[in-house]
Amino acid sequence: MNKNEVMAELSQTIKTVFDNESISVSEKTTAEEVDEWDSLTHLELIDQIEKKFKVKFALGELMKLQNVGQMADLVLKKLPR
Repeated sequence: MNKNEVMAELSQTIKTVFDNESISVSEKTTAEEVDEWDSLTHLELIDQIEKKFKVKFALGELMKLQNVGQMADLVLKKLPR
């Protein structure tokens, strides 16, 4: 799986969690740019990402993320080679 594939999956997951197909997701997308993105939906999103990619994140890893592109990089790092 490459970064573009991960980004496509993340984009669809974000749209599903927020129940909003019109959300525009790019590598630079941040939580502040999505109106519905609060702490509760953030937890749901992380849970769905972990399930979709079959990975687990440490809290410290998540705290460092600033945008969706960094999330994609972290997912790629955790995927089996």
